[in-house]
Amino acid sequence: MTKKLRWKRILLKLSGEALGGKGQFGFDITAIEYIAGEIKEIHKLGSEVAIVIGGGNFIRGEKLSHIGIDRATADYMGMLGTMINALALQSILEKLGNFTRVMNAISATEVSEPFIRRRAIRHLEKGRIVIFAGGTGSPYFSTDTAAALRASEVNAEIILKATNVDGVYEKDPKINKKANLLKEVHPLEIVKRKLRVMDLTAVTLAMENKIPVIVFDVFKKGNLKRLILGEKIGSEIKDK
Repeated sequence: MTKKLRWKRILLKLSGEALGGKGQFGFDITAIEYIAGEIKEIHKLGSEVAIVIGGGNFIRGEKLSHIGIDRATADYMGMLGTMINALALQSILEKLGNFTRVMNAISATEVSEPFIRRRAIRHLEKGRIVIFAGGTGSPYFSTDTAAALRASEVNAEIILKATNVDGVYEKDPKINKKANLLKEVHPLEIVKRKLRVMDLTAVTLAMENKIPVIVFDVFKKGNLKRLILGEKIGSEIKDK
């Protein structure tokens, strides 16, 4: 008997730091294999999985701009970092027996397909895991914004933002151990409280297209699967 899924088509937002193993530089192969295994589990259930991946384990365009590199150039460098991560994740997913496609917002035809909306949707319908690299393809936009954009374009029902904390806290839980976890967050609260969970462009785009966002800890084994099966985990950003 097939288990009922809370959502059929999801957009998983993975930070580059997740592939570095909770914030480390470069790759942590154990972390990549773990995340790939979690993705495989939900794919086996029948989920259509699209992934937007960051590049922060290699490079952050915003930080580079602070040391003298032109901001647009720095952002393009960051996009190249997302491509490296996408290819690494693709390789591990395929070793686990999944069919995948990397689709890129910037041209790199030797290693990826160009992003074409209808083709991306068709890949998902065919049961392929689609990894979106290159952010939005334009500087000044974060990969969180790319996640909201791609989710809207492929008609994803939910954005699942994978982090290494339980969800959205009223204050940084690493600094304030007594900070409260917010189970539900209105987009306006993110602005008022200055919550550092997603940039405002990403939140606004997701809300305008009526796509809720759930922030959760991907490093708690089984969390992703439990979310897909309907368990309340993490924090949900939505218009109440």
